[in-house]
Amino acid sequence: SKFQVQLPNPNQSNSVGVRGTIGYIAPEYGFGSDVSTDGDVYSYGILLLEMMTAKKPTDKIFQGGLNLHDFARMAAPENIADIVDPLLLTEVEHNETGQKSEQCPMQQCLISIIKVGVACSMESPQDRMDISKVVTELLRIKEILNQN
Repeated sequence: SKFQVQLPNPNQSNSVGVRGTIGYIAPEYGFGSDVSTDGDVYSYGILLLEMMTAKKPTDKIFQGGLNLHDFARMAAPENIADIVDPLLLTEVEHNETGQKSEQCPMQQCLISIIKVGVACSMESPQDRMDISKVVTELLRIKEILNQN
């Protein structure tokens, strides 16, 4: 049996289409922008928000112009407990009166992670957090958690 390899013709263009799930791909890809690290940052931000809220960007509540980014942005930081996955909130410390403390380290870390997710998922690529700053901020959050 013979095998044959066909190399691409150098005179033909070979374009790779952007594939992904609605809600995770950067908005600029819908306008024909090239694949970029800015788009990856957007997707990472949406993934962070999904992990923190237990909501998918395609959930039914995100209709009529509301999306996961805006949902998280509008809640942070005052109403963070309303949007965070309840399983994550079971770790939040309580103050002496038994009420949730807005200043406890775990609560502050949840707020910080959601802020990173929001900063990564800004609509405009120029407004998104740089990936090196994302790493720095997440390492800072990890240090706070490790101290407590």
